[in-house]
Amino acid sequence: MQNQVSDILRFVFLGNTVQQYLFFVGIMLCGFLFKTLVSRLLSAILFKVIIKRINKDVTKEEFKRLLVTPLEILTFLVFLYIAFDNLNYPPELGLPGKEELGLKRVLQRVYGIFLICSLTWVTMRLVDFFGMMFSKRAAKTLSKLDDQLVPFFVDFTKVIIVIIGFFVILGAVFKVNVAGLVAGLGVGGLAIAFAAKESLENLLASFTIFLDHPFVVGDLVQVGEITGTIEKIGFRSTRIRTLEKSYVTLPNKSMIDKPLDNLTLRTFRRVKFDISLTYNTTSEQLKAIVADIQALIDGYPRTNQDGRIRFINIGPHSKDIMVLYFIDSVDYDIYIDVKEEINYQIVEIVKKHGAEFAFPTQTVYMKREE
Repeated sequence: MQNQVSDILRFVFLGNTVQQYLFFVGIMLCGFLFKTLVSRLLSAILFKVIIKRINKDVTKEEFKRLLVTPLEILTFLVFLYIAFDNLNYPPELGLPGKEELGLKRVLQRVYGIFLICSLTWVTMRLVDFFGMMFSKRAAKTLSKLDDQLVPFFVDFTKVIIVIIGFFVILGAVFKVNVAGLVAGLGVGGLAIAFAAKESLENLLASFTIFLDHPFVVGDLVQVGEITGTIEKIGFRSTRIRTLEKSYVTLPNKSMIDKPLDNLTLRTFRRVKFDISLTYNTTSEQLKAIVADIQALIDGYPRTNQDGRIRFINIGPHSKDIMVLYFIDSVDYDIYIDVKEEINYQIVEIVKKHGAEFAFPTQTVYMKREE
């Protein structure tokens, strides 16, 4: 029986024994089963050795959550290399040697691409971790400038890492002379700059935003027809949470080219509307209503002394009183609460003086001929 098992293990198929195939399957199975355990162990060691000494704001679990998935892929790729490295590739399969162009070399290059991409992913997740750490520190300061600088530099660093990873793939996998390639890009630099014109404009616009400070994260702004709160300023675009709670992304070039109203910098919010009264309202009633509303606006605790109440127009259907005043808060909830309370009192004033609100009407006089 033992001899039969040994014979089976030594049986050669496609240049490899059954024992080699079993080792291959066992290594792949171990890689699949233990990739999560190994990735968690590696992230814990990395956090303890390096991160814990400089970090006090982000927990170990947050660090693991960022790194576990890319480390799982990296671990599995290592097991994959060990498993395939134990196999022989006979010439009859059409797999030339490492220095010849063939399927084996193509697979090696594909593996190299995946390996470098996984390492790049791990590095980008480390950048995300440091960005999270500095964001929590920035949230503790009074200045909002650092709140918007941290996401900008995180995105900028990740772009640089992707570019470096791309050149590493060209040099290490495809054996391209990267130095010569970079030097050659100077010849086609004009064409590349023209193709990336929009991206370069948005990048320059982002630097303009950081230098001029027309707004910061958390400001309520109006850009064209869009009104909302700034949530993030990136190196290419700015993200705005509108009053309807939708999420709008605008290129940074649009943020500096279009007229921008920073509503947060206002000291007051203006309220302006007209009150339409019926034509049978007398001049004495109008004067009394105007005086009472003016006294209401001047005496209200959340309005300033710039309010103006005037009998301004005689329309086709009504006599119109203009109501103009300013509320000393930019908070939208306070704004609508104050406006509602004043509107209730205006209704009571009109009712007190025996007047009525007008609506579009038409009077038809019919004359009977003799």
